[in-house]
Amino acid sequence: MVTNQTTTHENKGKQQWHLFLAFFRVGIFGYGGGPGSIPLIHKEVVDKYGWLNDEEFGDVLALGNTLPGPIATKLAGYIGNRVSGLLGMINAILAVILPTIVLMIVLLMSLSSIRDFDWVNGMTAAVMPVVGVMLAVLTWQFFEKAGKGMGWIQTIVMSAIILVLLEFTGVHPGIVIAVLIAVALVKRDGDRSKEGEGS
Repeated sequence: MVTNQTTTHENKGKQQWHLFLAFFRVGIFGYGGGPGSIPLIHKEVVDKYGWLNDEEFGDVLALGNTLPGPIATKLAGYIGNRVSGLLGMINAILAVILPTIVLMIVLLMSLSSIRDFDWVNGMTAAVMPVVGVMLAVLTWQFFEKAGKGMGWIQTIVMSAIILVLLEFTGVHPGIVIAVLIAVALVKRDGDRSKEGEGS
């Protein structure tokens, strides 16, 4: 009995440590805010630890984008809570914001003296292609998943319409996501009604 409790306690402690490490890495390497953080979170929670699968991650990401605030903290809060309850949520959120807080304090204290150095500008320029490639890979994974789930023609048509809405008409992404979620829910309820009538 005592051994089982000790093992459970050790497992919970290990789980908290893994949560902290996963989101601390996201906080350290998530250069460029949300776009840079999303592929890193996916790598940690789907590929490395298996806390979510690709479909669950896509759903959480879509819902998170409809809510206000930084996407990294929303994902950290949800995943931390799912993996280890309230303590996991607090742990994951603190882990993801801690590097930013510390680095902002340090950088703001020394910004005026280093901002004109070439290496600072070079560092920023060098990181951008890495973030771009990570986003492209994640985009392709979501696009491929949508193609397999909805069919390629519907995926391409929807992607084209969404591109026009976001880039040319200036519609906020949160509005597009909210409308798509509402349509999916209405369609699902309609399908259930038809199934009920059929039986």
